Amino acid sequence: MTMEGLQSSLWIGKKKHWTTLCAKCLSWTPMDRQNRKNKVCCNRLCAVLSCNRLCPAADKSRVVPVSEVVAVQEGIMEFLPYRKVQVSERDFTVLFVQRSGHSPRWTLGRRVFSAPSRDLRELWVSALRTCLQQHIRCRPQRLLVFINPFGGRGHGRKIYQSQVSPLFELAGISTHVLETERANHARDHILKKDLSGFDGLVCVGGDGMFSELMHGLIGRTQQEAGISENDPSATLEPCSLRIGIIPAGSTDCVCFATVGVNDPVTSALHIIIGDSQPLDVCSVHHRDQLMRYSVSLVGYGFYGDVLEESDRHRWMGPVRYDYSGVMMFLSNRSYQGTVEFQLAGNQLTSPRDKTRCLSGCQVCSASREWLCSVSDLSFDTISQDSFQTPGGSTEEGASSPWRSVEGRFRAVSLTCMSSACPKSPAGLSPSAHLADGTADLILVRDCSPCGFLTHLSRHTNSKDQVTGRSRGADRQGRVAAPVCY
Repeated sequence: MTMEGLQSSLWIGKKKHWTTLCAKCLSWTPMDRQNRKNKVCCNRLCAVLSCNRLCPAADKSRVVPVSEVVAVQEGIMEFLPYRKVQVSERDFTVLFVQRSGHSPRWTLGRRVFSAPSRDLRELWVSALRTCLQQHIRCRPQRLLVFINPFGGRGHGRKIYQSQVSPLFELAGISTHVLETERANHARDHILKKDLSGFDGLVCVGGDGMFSELMHGLIGRTQQEAGISENDPSATLEPCSLRIGIIPAGSTDCVCFATVGVNDPVTSALHIIIGDSQPLDVCSVHHRDQLMRYSVSLVGYGFYGDVLEESDRHRWMGPVRYDYSGVMMFLSNRSYQGTVEFQLAGNQLTSPRDKTRCLSGCQVCSASREWLCSVSDLSFDTISQDSFQTPGGSTEEGASSPWRSVEGRFRAVSLTCMSSACPKSPAGLSPSAHLADGTADLILVRDCSPCGFLTHLSRHTNSKDQVTGRSRGADRQGRVAAPVCY
């Protein structure tokens, strides 16, 4: 036995398993009645460690990546309904990320192993903790947590205390918790208070809460760097802290589009193991004045009206969006305007294909490399000028020309992600990518109420959002830089 490759027979319940630990994974395989082990090459086990399910190389084998082990505890640990440890000389408990098939929902998995002797138990615990140390620097150790006690149905405090805080404590993460008392409380705190010593920020709330943290973090970073946010051509300084999201709002669009499910436990586990997902951030300027940053949807017309109307009825809770949507639909408004934009060329995908952006997306990775190659800068310091043509150069090397569309519009929407949520599982633009340097522009011209209702109804299913459009109903394209007036 070596610390780099520990192997032995251990008991799980009443059945003996051949258990293997290497730098990348922990695996266990049931032994037959003659106590013969299933000979499976460690390299083959590591090749399927991302599955975290039954291993095809060995029937009924289980593989867990060391990077997804949450904690190792001597004795028999019970975590639910409350934490309890039973002292035992030969047992140890491993808690890890438990995946469920192809579902994005994660739970906390638990296995109790029994060793033949106390010395062997100590060897396994020491080896597992040594392997975990290799991943510590990628995981947060101290977090600043903001809870919106009023968001959604007002369950933010309860969700954090009952589902999230115990997981952070189990993983050895220390937290400083702040409940917000007013609008922009979190943003102001981030702008003014000392954040040294924190590895990241966590918002327990909805999209509005995430927006507060994002504006505060970007604003503080630019202040410290002496950069004016009001200058659209300024090169913004990258933020050193990351933001984690615990969904507790009405729609939780950002969480749903990035993680794939609005589940506090799943989000907490992503934070614990140090998962990260880069996002495109777009800025809205008006007359050399920053209006807002956005990572999801910038809407003018119908969607903007719905949000404005819903703010007047926050006392209604999540149902305010349904109410405001019906009211704005019945008002039958349209707006005269001109939209100018640059099409993003040389893209690996289009808004009409069936690709879905997930963590480790090859399209976003390729776009990142391309942006770096054309900018001669690191990806984090690409200027506004560079973003005006990300992938927007034609084959001849010329910049994509500005295009203009004029008329009356029901809705003008720019989305940097799918903008999916439980009520719209596929989102406004299902094939939008999270970090490819472009956004999808959706123009809905003035049309009959029936045609507009057909357009809206498509967002509630996973079918093509554009096919079969009514006359003048919608157009869609992937753009680099839009301007509306």
